[in-house]
Amino acid sequence: MTIETQNPAPREFDVRPILRSGGEPFQAIMEAVNGLRPGQALRLLAPFRPQPLFKVMEGRGFSHEAQEIQGGDWEVLFKPNAAGAPVEVSADADNAASWPDPVENLDLTELDPPEPMVRILAAVERLQPGEVLFALLSREPIFLFPELSKRGHQWAGNFDETRTTFRIFVRVGDKG
Repeated sequence: MTIETQNPAPREFDVRPILRSGGEPFQAIMEAVNGLRPGQALRLLAPFRPQPLFKVMEGRGFSHEAQEIQGGDWEVLFKPNAAGAPVEVSADADNAASWPDPVENLDLTELDPPEPMVRILAAVERLQPGEVLFALLSREPIFLFPELSKRGHQWAGNFDETRTTFRIFVRVGDKG
């Protein structure tokens, strides 16, 4: 039995071979998600129920339907929510809507990792505490978030309506 969906047809991604070979499939899953067309779902096949991924995908604007299939494997259909991706914020961020306008804007959509992260971290070092940087990225900067938090900066971001560009605001923290 499979999960029924609407068009466009879901993209299928099977992480079982990656896991069998000892690999970590998270980055490959995120690349598959980044490659989805607007409104397209992702059908994920895994050897276990990928519970931690549910929260990550919820943050990216997806709901999920999970069911066990043959041999104890799992099929999970991640469907984009009609409202789009909610805004994600760092744990210590106060009301991001009240932040000042950005003093620096970066379009990093044409760069491959880790260059966007390197440029954002260098840019925030030039800014004063409380100032805001805005950047456009071609993917969610999952490795940037802990680096910003470790340095005392706050962030808020989400994907645009087409889910092809991640938008992030970074408010510079105290450097003392």
